Amino acid sequence: MRPLRLLILLLVLTIALLVALIRPLPVSAGDAATSNAKQTRKQSNPRRRRHLLAMRAARRREHRLVKYARRFIGVPYEWGGSSPRYGFDCSGFVRYVYQHFGISLPHSSYGDLSRGKRALRKYLKPGDLVFFDGGGHVGIYVGGNRLIDAPHSGAVVHVSTMTDWYSYDYYGARRLLPSS
Repeated sequence: MRPLRLLILLLVLTIALLVALIRPLPVSAGDAATSNAKQTRKQSNPRRRRHLLAMRAARRREHRLVKYARRFIGVPYEWGGSSPRYGFDCSGFVRYVYQHFGISLPHSSYGDLSRGKRALRKYLKPGDLVFFDGGGHVGIYVGGNRLIDAPHSGAVVHVSTMTDWYSYDYYGARRLLPSS
């Protein structure tokens, strides 16, 4: 009988220890009340929840747009081109990608400059349009100081860094995707 009691006592102590490790007791009653109040505020603030959901949705849109644009890596440059079958120029490529997501753009980098909201270079997000050479060239920012574009005759759609020629000729950026 005695070993059974000892075994039950050890089992109860083990369970209590596991519970304490998973959810430690508050230091004082005031700490517990503060912790519970914070938890309740987080759960009961619908504006915060909507904001977080909207931010996640925006990140998913950005990711999908960049992923779709990457499909066309290797498509040859073609002046005036606007399809993967015949080739792209810079604005034709951007137009084709955005059109897939229901955003209509002109076939002109200068026309693209008037769309969306201005975005500062230090706050670029994937999917932002980035402009170079006084607005004469456009690409899609993919993150990590890189862009995907159809650069010039004899080249193909590819990912470039914004640290070489692009760093000197950077002109501005526009955000077309809705963000929070």
